Amino acid sequence: MDKPLKTKQNILIIGGGIIGLACAHYLIRDGHKVTILEREKIGGAASHGNCGLLCFSDLIPLCAPGTIVQELVKSIKGISPLYIKPRMDPALFIWLSRFALNCNKGRMDRAAAAKYAFLTYSARLFDRLRGQFSMDCDLEKKGLLMVYKNKKGFDAYGQTDKYLRPYGMGARKISREELLHMEPSLKEDIAGGWLNPADGSLRPDMLITSWKIHLRQKGVILKEHCPVTGFIHSGPRSTITGVRTDQGEFKADAFILAAGAWTPLTMKQLRLSIPVQPGKGYSITMERPHLIPSRPCSFSERKVVATPWKNGYRLGGTMEFSGYDNGFTKGRLSKIIAGAGEYLKHPMGHPVVEEWTGLRPMCSDDMPVIDRAPGRDNLIVATGHGMLGLTLAPGTGKIASDMIAGRTPDIDVAPFSMTRFI
Repeated sequence: MDKPLKTKQNILIIGGGIIGLACAHYLIRDGHKVTILEREKIGGAASHGNCGLLCFSDLIPLCAPGTIVQELVKSIKGISPLYIKPRMDPALFIWLSRFALNCNKGRMDRAAAAKYAFLTYSARLFDRLRGQFSMDCDLEKKGLLMVYKNKKGFDAYGQTDKYLRPYGMGARKISREELLHMEPSLKEDIAGGWLNPADGSLRPDMLITSWKIHLRQKGVILKEHCPVTGFIHSGPRSTITGVRTDQGEFKADAFILAAGAWTPLTMKQLRLSIPVQPGKGYSITMERPHLIPSRPCSFSERKVVATPWKNGYRLGGTMEFSGYDNGFTKGRLSKIIAGAGEYLKHPMGHPVVEEWTGLRPMCSDDMPVIDRAPGRDNLIVATGHGMLGLTLAPGTGKIASDMIAGRTPDIDVAPFSMTRFI
């Protein structure tokens, strides 16, 4: 159990996505007074429209050896989920350069070990959350099914599985015949699949709603449409005493910056930088088709995900680097639907409930940041979770609360320090 705290503090969280809510959850359990400031709607950005995957087996970072060559080949063929909008953007150029430097086995191995500790820690905390509030969010642990169209890719995943097995994250290889019997919704021309039982899924918008209700009941103040426009200092510049917003000034003893993809813009106000770029994703939510997968599926060659829920169904994917342009490009969504249609007999349900796009906080080494901001003793930065924000939310919230309390976190957080960018 946690050691009792000597003092209770007034904590201000900048950012009301899944990470901000998780931080508030553990801070309020420590007895602090917590306020969340969200620039738009609580849980309305990437936390809302993602595919709801809990990818506890996702140890290998995006910047793995061979990634750049693979994506270049796919781009030439016109099938890459990656799109980089041509523009003069020095920050993006630096980010891409850092990403390329991280595409080697040594860094992949170190990242996998660090992510394993973090992911398994967050998985344990997810299990405990169910006993702490009503998680009415269609949470299921049926694993993630990776489906392949071609035999080459199907067999090649065996090397990835071999890499993951020492961590206890191995998948079950499923033949074409067995897979078609298991999932009749799939087309006949698939090559096979791999099922990782460590993974799960939930409906993120329902989790956000349940968590908001719980936090409000516990006394957390939630402020929407309240962007931070400046920081207030008193005495030494290392100490922040408050923030300025369109709704006035808010004072606090300590601060957590969990603004997702917008974190770098907020940090600029403190003359600080962080290699995080907004990575746009798309999804489409609809009523369940009459024939649907029984579990979440990743259609591997197209990098498209299909997630079934009790009362809905979502397709999602793509990674678009176009800055802070949150505009909706119909063609990107059409590619997702077409990609799913290569694997599923009935990829679409009707009616369509929502077409969505949002920005993920992508760090150049595909590792999150959870650390005190340089030169700001009472500001903790929690961002860069990429496509694992939902999965890593409980772990991030608990680590941030430990830092506020002066406790040593349960896992080694050095790999997630900001000093790695120096």
